[in-house]
Amino acid sequence: MSDVQYIIDESFKRLIKTYAAQPVVMDRGEGVYAYDTDGKKYIDFAAGIAVASLGHAHPAMLKTINEQAARLMAVQASYATKEKLEAAELLVDHSCFDLVYFSNSGTESVEAALKLARKWAHDEKGADATQIIAFNQSFHGRTYGSASVTSKRLSQPFFEPYIPNVDFADFNDIASVKALANEKTAAIIVEPVQGEGGLTPADPKFLKALRKLCDDLNICLIFDEVQAGFGRLGTLHAYEAFKCCDECLDGGDINAEKAHPIEPDVVAWAKGMGAGFPVGAMAAKAKFGEAFVPGTHGTTYGGNPLACAVAATVIKEMMKPGFLEHVNKMSERLVDGLKKIQRASNKITDIRGKGLMIGVDSVFPIKEVLKKLQENGMMATQAGAATLRLTPPLIIEEEQIDEALAIIEKSFAELEG
Repeated sequence: MSDVQYIIDESFKRLIKTYAAQPVVMDRGEGVYAYDTDGKKYIDFAAGIAVASLGHAHPAMLKTINEQAARLMAVQASYATKEKLEAAELLVDHSCFDLVYFSNSGTESVEAALKLARKWAHDEKGADATQIIAFNQSFHGRTYGSASVTSKRLSQPFFEPYIPNVDFADFNDIASVKALANEKTAAIIVEPVQGEGGLTPADPKFLKALRKLCDDLNICLIFDEVQAGFGRLGTLHAYEAFKCCDECLDGGDINAEKAHPIEPDVVAWAKGMGAGFPVGAMAAKAKFGEAFVPGTHGTTYGGNPLACAVAATVIKEMMKPGFLEHVNKMSERLVDGLKKIQRASNKITDIRGKGLMIGVDSVFPIKEVLKKLQENGMMATQAGAATLRLTPPLIIEEEQIDEALAIIEKSFAELEG
């Protein structure tokens, strides 16, 4: 038995099997590349499912982690630290939100957002205002609250009962939302780009209509930006990538000069926020964030000095001149290259997404596509039932985009042959 197979087999003897085992053992990463224990090099278009936003072993992150770990890693959440202040200031100063709650993951950020919305609705609208509207093909996490607003619950009855008073509307269909919303609705939670739903972006007009509906009925609008946030769409925050104007509500076209970002009331963040380090946050406008008071929610690890120092470093890197413009430029090159492959082979049936969060549907079974890409030196992931998800590090360069496109083209050709 090879060392690789030994490590895989022995690991899965001891691990609860929540994932199917990959046939390789990963060893290290550098920039946009990852290497397995046999030394094979992969261009990483998975990035830990949109996590490694600055790639692997980024110098600024390594410096921050080493220096902060030597100073202070853990302290009770009731204590202020310079690191927590800096991270909170950066988040508030560069967003539409007023208050921040730090967590450790996307699921925890969503959980905090749901609890905050229900607490706010209880205080604002009454004890019976508990309904939450989510969307078909959504994914928000795996804890009970987040799983309850994830449409996958419909195929997992063995976890029932889920939290009550959750209803599902159709994504990008405002009529289906209006049919559910009422004075007892506490919150509507939506992904600006559905991740597990096949990398499907929201229509800006749909988000604008959601915003108006929430304003009219006094409903908390939550954006789940866990996967789409922090530079992934070519803007620091995902909501900034979706602009609309008042004329849109009357069926008119979007007027670029009058269009503004569609702001949520509460947001859930994680993944790219820590660029590989476990950190997340829930942020809110003051009206909603003030619903939490001491004793209503909390966390042991959330907001620890090390995580906050890393988050601050990541944000500062992303706010450097040209960083976000680079993401948009690389997105255009990637999509153009995929369209060229599509025209040449007719093996790509659809290309969706925004920024460096791209979904590709093809005529081939997704499992075979992922296996062939891995054989040819590329890591990627699956979204939904049949979509190839491409979420490379945001620091990727033109020649690396071209390298990945060549691997995709080669892999499709080999699958066809």
